[in-house]
Amino acid sequence: MRSMNEFKDNHPAAFQSAQEAIAWIVGRMEKLGIKPGLQRMQMLMEKLGHPERRLKFIHVAGTNGKGSTCAYLTSVLRACGYDVGTFTSPYLEKYTNRIQVNGEDIPDADLLRLVNDMKPVIDEIAETELGAPSMFEISTALAIMYFGKVAYPDYVVWETGLGGRLDSTNIVNPVVTVITNVGHDHMDILGDTIEKVAAEKAGIIKAGVPIITAAQPHEGWSVIEQTAKAKKATLYSLGDQFNYANVTSQLDLQTFDFTGPFRPIPGVPISLNGEHQLKNAAVAVMTLEVLRQYYACIVDDEDLYKGLKETRWPGRLEMISNEPRVLLDGAHNPEGAATLAAALQTVYSYRKLNLMMGMLSTKNHTGYLRHILPLVDTLIITEPDFHKKGDAEMLAELARELLHDMGRQVDIVVERDWKRALEILTSRTEQDDLAVVSGTLYLISDVRSWITYQTDSEKGW
Repeated sequence: MRSMNEFKDNHPAAFQSAQEAIAWIVGRMEKLGIKPGLQRMQMLMEKLGHPERRLKFIHVAGTNGKGSTCAYLTSVLRACGYDVGTFTSPYLEKYTNRIQVNGEDIPDADLLRLVNDMKPVIDEIAETELGAPSMFEISTALAIMYFGKVAYPDYVVWETGLGGRLDSTNIVNPVVTVITNVGHDHMDILGDTIEKVAAEKAGIIKAGVPIITAAQPHEGWSVIEQTAKAKKATLYSLGDQFNYANVTSQLDLQTFDFTGPFRPIPGVPISLNGEHQLKNAAVAVMTLEVLRQYYACIVDDEDLYKGLKETRWPGRLEMISNEPRVLLDGAHNPEGAATLAAALQTVYSYRKLNLMMGMLSTKNHTGYLRHILPLVDTLIITEPDFHKKGDAEMLAELARELLHDMGRQVDIVVERDWKRALEILTSRTEQDDLAVVSGTLYLISDVRSWITYQTDSEKGW
């Protein structure tokens, strides 16, 4: 096998700037799409000298709650004094957001050098029968190269892109695995039943590596249990080995009591809103407890409380503006919509609820709308600036049919241009009202960048 030095010596730098390198990576999404499978990643890691073997990964999969759980884990481990790498997707504002150490994006200089180092290897693989590596495979490899050859963090919080079994992140052998839950998402790729989706998520479970999950029986939990047994991986399941009880709940502060197999932890504080965040935090706490017991990770209670309370997760029940009040939430599937609806009924007060939504064409729109339509006064349907965008008029027609069945009348506005749709939303939202922007994170990222910086976000999966 040829070494990386040979590749570097024989090939001049392909890119002159980080922006050029990122454009090349992101451009592969429309050309190559999603390419499940691990063979290209295996060849890539071999040719790059297996940098993934130097790192301690916490591998996190699940339909919803992955990002929040990763944010909790990162925040607590940093509060404990560890250096923490994170790999998440999709990103909210910039491509480099997805690869961070201690909350700082990968520097442009490191990204440029690493991509130039990897480019000849990627080109060589493209000439084999396996074909060209995808955008996500290159991004995954870039993250591994940065963490394993430049930054050397103590832990890497490692979020799957899609599914688990054939996801390019599954190239690693983690110290602990997490499956937050299993729901109705990406069923066009992962399978048309909850059990099939669960089997894909359970594909990250490794022999002898402990697994933490909050999946419930109707979410394919038995598939996860069977996989854990077959792999001799100790399973810590919410409701069995660990649990939580809500103690107090107010806007921007909730507390819960945690009970687990090793010890109880009372009065755990979090600042993220919604009952679902208690569950995500409990999963993170159980994961940290496993790290303490199995790997002597030092997690003092003071640092645990501090890290959880300081956790922020943009784009999920995030109040991005107060005049008018604009809430961002990346709910884009039935389970996410149920969580958003529950929060809108329990956490927030308002006279009128105006909701703007934009979806990808591949999602379960009916399931999403069934949860949202009973609550809204105005529904503004737009389209994300993304190649798989859902047609706004078709979504509106579906919403009208569902509203007819519900016996409800709601003002529906169709505006394909999301910036104009946002203007309509804010102009209709008075002092006591609440505006919500929901749907695909490709829309959320654009709206967030526009409201915060008056600039467009970058794009990428």
